[in-house]
Amino acid sequence: MPWTTAIVIALIALAAPASAEVFTWIDRQGVAHFSDYPPGELPHQQLSLPRPSTVPMSENLQQERRISGIRDEVRDLLAKPGRAQGRDQRAEEADRARVCDGYRDKLARIQSKLRAGYGNDKGNTLRRQRRITSQKLSRECILR
Repeated sequence: MPWTTAIVIALIALAAPASAEVFTWIDRQGVAHFSDYPPGELPHQQLSLPRPSTVPMSENLQQERRISGIRDEVRDLLAKPGRAQGRDQRAEEADRARVCDGYRDKLARIQSKLRAGYGNDKGNTLRRQRRITSQKLSRECILR
């Protein structure tokens, strides 16, 4: 019985910080602060935080199974053999493969430049190029 009481008290003590109050204020330098205690004589506000949302594990597992099923269906659809390939269709697929390889090479070059370091403007330009190239690769090569 004493162990049960000790465990209950420990659980209550651990749960107390989860329901702590949150205060916010702005200091003389204009910096916003958040804390679990009021700042004393500085004007402050107490924030009311919504309860955290939780999802039961069973729902997560069901969602994972549903997504896996959709992924398998898409994979099966993509793997189905089409009509017999003629010379023109093979040439078209070879051209598309070259274009897709070009996109992948360009993405690799952009990523290499991003890893090498950059200034703000250059980084924004590289990220925009990466986004556009990635979208083209997805539309023309992966989702097609």
